[in-house]
Amino acid sequence: MTGKLKRSLIYWAILSPLMVVILFPFGVMFVTAVRPRAELFTYPPTWGFSEFRWENFSEMWVKTNFGGALLNSLYVSVAATAVALLLSIPAAYAMSRYRFAGKGAYRTFLLMTQMMSPIVLVLGLFRLMMSLGLVNDLNSLVLTYAAFNMAFTIWMLQSYFNSIPRDLEEAAWMDGASHLTSLVRIFLPLAVPAMVVTAIFTFINSWNEFVLALTMMRSSEDFTLPVQIYAQVAGRYQVEWHHVMAATVLATVPVAIVFSWLQRYLIRGMALGAVK
Repeated sequence: MTGKLKRSLIYWAILSPLMVVILFPFGVMFVTAVRPRAELFTYPPTWGFSEFRWENFSEMWVKTNFGGALLNSLYVSVAATAVALLLSIPAAYAMSRYRFAGKGAYRTFLLMTQMMSPIVLVLGLFRLMMSLGLVNDLNSLVLTYAAFNMAFTIWMLQSYFNSIPRDLEEAAWMDGASHLTSLVRIFLPLAVPAMVVTAIFTFINSWNEFVLALTMMRSSEDFTLPVQIYAQVAGRYQVEWHHVMAATVLATVPVAIVFSWLQRYLIRGMALGAVK
């Protein structure tokens, strides 16, 4: 056995307990989602069951309005990510490339906002959205999620932008390019991995957010996925756990697709941020 293979086996042995802890909830979730309803509460509990009930997914889709909640979550998450990036890129670029009064205080302010829980601001945000007529409007979630994620995106993008050599922009300026042209055609293409990384984390934060969506949305037609799944449990005399778990399984699919599709950018972006 070579030394490299031996080290790999040791590393996998060390990581295996962590993998079990991480994967075990997903295993329980999937088994419950495909198990017949009559076998959910058998005692003693077992992993085995008589058949795979793939019909649980189609029944759940119809009975829980999963499709509408899925579209709502996709709209809110994609729109909030786009707005956050659109506003954060100029701010991060300015902090990376220019000196101005209050720059250090602004960085400290961004860091402090990350220490504040959104729950503290729920009441104030609800009153603000009510005064704007945006309660029970998905756009209120778009604006709120974008605002809460901007501090993170600005902080992350600035650290990435600092690693891009300034000489490339200066060479473009010497060739007659304007600041805007060098930003759009030289700088931003080099920063694509960084923007993808921040977009992934912003999308996931918006996708999983629960408290603000529960507070702002009053109509079941406007529920996002976390609130819609919660509605299948809260205040019910009898909970259809196979439907709840089927909905939870499907709710993880878009995030898994995003990660798989943008994995190469994620790795490049994290490596770019590590080299400063």
